[in-house]
Amino acid sequence: MTTWTPEELTWLTASDSLVLRAGDDEHAEVEIGMIIVHGDLYVRAHRGVQSAWYRTAADQGHGRIRVGNHTRDVLLETHDIGPAEPIDAAYQTKYGRSSALVASPAARSATVRITPVQP
Repeated sequence: MTTWTPEELTWLTASDSLVLRAGDDEHAEVEIGMIIVHGDLYVRAHRGVQSAWYRTAADQGHGRIRVGNHTRDVLLETHDIGPAEPIDAAYQTKYGRSSALVASPAARSATVRITPVQP
């Protein structure tokens, strides 16, 4: 599995959100909050697994992210994500009270780990 470079982690950490296009170019982009836990990038669909972008991520497993001027092709993993507690804590630290949107059982079930595609 490819990991994020230190430079990529720097611009990801410095941003409040990213723009994600799950699947191919015909799918809509969504701006979404994200967090880093142990060097891994995560997002959650606050509406749960019925969210259109989450369903596309689960079905197609790839997409593209944009953070500022940086764009990266990515893999979108929706299974075997691991314990929810560290992700909840990272959201709480980064977003405070508004993190409650992504701490619900529905949002927890719609967690996506984003990994870079090897260039």
